[in-house]
Amino acid sequence: MKEVFNLDRVLMNGLPYAFLLEVLLRCVVMYITALIVLKSAGRRGVKQLSVFELVIILTLGSAAGDPLFYEDVGLIPAICVFTFILALYRFTTYLISRSENVEVWLEGKPIYLIRNGQFSIEEFAKEPLALDEFFAELRLRNVSHIGQVDLAILETNGQISVFFFKDEDVRAGLPILPHLFNKEVKIFEPNKVYACKFCANTSKTATVQTELVCNRCEKERWVLALDSKRVG
Repeated sequence: MKEVFNLDRVLMNGLPYAFLLEVLLRCVVMYITALIVLKSAGRRGVKQLSVFELVIILTLGSAAGDPLFYEDVGLIPAICVFTFILALYRFTTYLISRSENVEVWLEGKPIYLIRNGQFSIEEFAKEPLALDEFFAELRLRNVSHIGQVDLAILETNGQISVFFFKDEDVRAGLPILPHLFNKEVKIFEPNKVYACKFCANTSKTATVQTELVCNRCEKERWVLALDSKRVG
């Protein structure tokens, strides 16, 4: 007669209890692997979730779901996965609280993307951030050109903090509205302000000319700058 219910099969599925040590090793390896992969993906890849929260979700998701559907997955190993992952999480947060170097390596530091109305070129290189995505974030805050922005900071959680100039301090800047940003200038007219598309530096020409090199980044791609105040 076929056995309908077997408690040992449900709990361990016939595996020796020494297998739980292997479960612990697997948890440590996958936890560290998930941390490294997510950190390498960049903070924008885990926007609105900390790296640790995402690691917990990923590593516990399978452990919680598999025992519900697969008879060859015992409950005790799954419960041990929860316990071990929680212990690793607590250990990681303990290291962060004790070591600033560990905190910086795991969570990073805020990155200044804009300073004084210009791109921080060196800082942009530290984070794989698409320019279109960044511009979209600014437009959602009613920004039409970079000259309205004093500081833009990429926080450790992937969010972008924006600090604006007062209306009287707004200067000419690089437009971020798509139809203006894509309208590159070929002939530079006198007494007009142009913005470099690469670094957001601005320049004013005194005579008509067909070439203009940025004195900050040495690029030659320009658009007409805007100087309008921020609305809203």
